[in-house]
Amino acid sequence: MKTNIVLHHSKSAGYSQEGWVKTLQSVLVQTGKDFEITILHDSDSDISAEIEALNTSAVAITVLKLQDEPQSVQLQKAFENSNADGHLYIDNRTQQVVLKKSALELLGLTVKNNKNVGMIYGDYELLENNEVKEIRLLKHHIGRVRDNQDYGKVFFFTAEALKNSEPVSADVQFNAIYDLRLKISEKFELLHIANRYAGSLYQVVAQSKAHNVFDYLLASKDSQLEAENILSGHLKRIGAYLEAGAHYTERPKAGSEATLKASVIIPVNNRPEFICDAIESVQAQTVKEVEVIVVVNGGENDPTVESVKAYQPGGEKYDASKPEVRLLIHDMNNLGLCFNSGARIARGEYYVQLDSDDRLTPDAVEKVLAVYNSDPKIGMVIGSYEVWEKDASGAITRMEQIPVVTHDEWTEENGRNNLLRINGAGAPRSIPIELIKEIGFSMNEEPFARNYGEDYQMVMKISERHRIGRVWDPIYKVIRHAGGTDHSIDQNTIDRNDEAKDFMRKERIQRRIKLNK
Repeated sequence: MKTNIVLHHSKSAGYSQEGWVKTLQSVLVQTGKDFEITILHDSDSDISAEIEALNTSAVAITVLKLQDEPQSVQLQKAFENSNADGHLYIDNRTQQVVLKKSALELLGLTVKNNKNVGMIYGDYELLENNEVKEIRLLKHHIGRVRDNQDYGKVFFFTAEALKNSEPVSADVQFNAIYDLRLKISEKFELLHIANRYAGSLYQVVAQSKAHNVFDYLLASKDSQLEAENILSGHLKRIGAYLEAGAHYTERPKAGSEATLKASVIIPVNNRPEFICDAIESVQAQTVKEVEVIVVVNGGENDPTVESVKAYQPGGEKYDASKPEVRLLIHDMNNLGLCFNSGARIARGEYYVQLDSDDRLTPDAVEKVLAVYNSDPKIGMVIGSYEVWEKDASGAITRMEQIPVVTHDEWTEENGRNNLLRINGAGAPRSIPIELIKEIGFSMNEEPFARNYGEDYQMVMKISERHRIGRVWDPIYKVIRHAGGTDHSIDQNTIDRNDEAKDFMRKERIQRRIKLNK
């Protein structure tokens, strides 16, 4: 099998010319010998001397001189320039990538053994501060539709898949590989080569940064809109796209036990130092027909229990003129259990979210109710929030570098489709209590579920049959602190969370295909 190996010589490279030479060297010494090389050259430097010095085996090397062309156009020209059976693309534009000597031979055998393969990607090593880390990627399935999913820096595309899939879109400026992999996945398999020990296909030399759940907020608007359009096209081609307004029905009527406007359900485990502020933010609501249901899931000995009892009759913070604080105690930390059991005893028409370490603004419930009152087909209301930080003294300050999180990528026309591309939908979320009783929160029965993503899954389910209403003003304060679940997160946790949500996406995409039929 003849292979066209494509790599960059880029003016945007974040490493030295010596590093680029190492990339080219790693290509030229491959044990698989039937290949040619295409270099996408968009810098002003002359690389002919380096090529001549390294190319002792007279490998056919083509240098395509390109200036200010997006990645999509560069790839299209590289593929069209060769009649090879496959293309091994190395995305070394900003990071040095070094192939293992046997990479091409392994890829060729993989293609031979898998007749419907369209793209192959594999685990890799990350060299950071002279330390090698093994990066293990997730295996592709129909639910892996996020644009920020890591598929690595090296990709093998079969010529057959490129020929028989939707073509690379030349107007794609930011998300060429995302566009290409989704298109290939519609007719061909995307195969992942896994590494257990010393089996990575290549090494990336880079300075990685700590994971931050708010990174997506800093992505350019143009890039976000482009990725949305790419996903929408993919969903349409596989029959999973939901047209604007399709399948909407009216939300269920409130039950006879709904004597209040809203029930704020707060699941909590061992956070006595936060729960008081959360409770008091509910009691300060402009709408007084509310209740607080605190569900402590650490058992009777959880210190949060005594903090909550202080707001009940006989407690030092009890005030009969304020909204009632009710208490449920479970001896197992299962968020689905907390939400479902809280909804079962709720006296409010609507559930309103509040995490134990966060706070509602005083007008939160008022603004949520106004949205519900605007349309009987609205089955969920999602607000906007600010991010605050709590220091060691207990003081909180607004994190000005993070803008108000509105999730304005949610549009009336396309929000529920675009939801599949991103990991969040906004906060706080509100759901009619009757709808919770009907659908029910997940209780970790799905693969990979570990008290993560159950609210995201509810958004996906409800949006198939009801409108999602939005409050664009900030009505919620997310408090970041050292003990928060988003403050410090390792790669294994990131992967486990991604597995959970991607499995949920898989289920919903398959459901939508059936729904459209």
